[in-house]
Amino acid sequence: MINLIKNKIGIKIALLTNLFLLIITILCGSLHVYQLNKKYDQQLKDKGKMASMIGAKSISRIFEEAIDNGILTLSDVMDTDYEEILGFDPPKYHTKYDRYTDKAFLSLQDEFLKTTDLLYAASIDINGYAPTHNTRFSKPITGDREKDLKGNRTKRFYKDEISARAVKNKEIGFVQKYQRDTGETVWDISSPIFVKGKHWGIFRVGFGLTQVNKDKRSLLFSLGGIILVILFVSMVSMFFLINNSLRPLSDFTRVASDLADGKMDEKIVWDTQDEIGKLADVLERLRVSLKAAMERLSR
Repeated sequence: MINLIKNKIGIKIALLTNLFLLIITILCGSLHVYQLNKKYDQQLKDKGKMASMIGAKSISRIFEEAIDNGILTLSDVMDTDYEEILGFDPPKYHTKYDRYTDKAFLSLQDEFLKTTDLLYAASIDINGYAPTHNTRFSKPITGDREKDLKGNRTKRFYKDEISARAVKNKEIGFVQKYQRDTGETVWDISSPIFVKGKHWGIFRVGFGLTQVNKDKRSLLFSLGGIILVILFVSMVSMFFLINNSLRPLSDFTRVASDLADGKMDEKIVWDTQDEIGKLADVLERLRVSLKAAMERLSR
């Protein structure tokens, strides 16, 4: 194989060209993947920002309609005299409004989770209290603390640093990377909820990074497969094109060898105007000159 490469200029050119093509493809592919990842991340953040903003405005409207209709008072909505519900770890609490939000918030918040990339979508007051969580996080208590920590997360406080920053934030689409107490890492995106001009809390949504990374890997494998197929077809095509283009050199080498051996009767003809055609013309003139010289010598 090595001798074949040494003796075939077409193979050398094809290998060097394909090596260059491979390097360029890897560099361009890596840059494209990086840009796609950035674009994908930004699209998710934009989606989360929009979801949190819509959720915040919807919760605000529900509270304000309840106040306007006499179901709750503004004082009820802003209640922070949390009444502990005994027998839970971590502790759970009632407020003057949480029984209402169990009915009014649940279906709205669950609606956001119809897209598989969102892990949670819930409202939290300015002290980190979640009166009503999603259905998937309001499962019946089993007595298994680890299982209940994941399955029943409603009516409890979230006092971690990320939650504390989020509830104080008044910026729409506030993005943070969040390590939940269940071990999951998420992008937490929140927007403020105002009720009658007062800052009640936030509406927060979370993208589980496990799913995000899985989607990225799937995208990467698909793109990588396409690039490999294109690269393979390009390499094979280039190999045959280069070798086919240089095939006349083999014929000319044989003709030159015949000329050296005194065989001058075969006319050299090539029907192109490129460098190979010019080489054929030179060889033909050389053949004619040599043949004429040999005829003069023989006379």
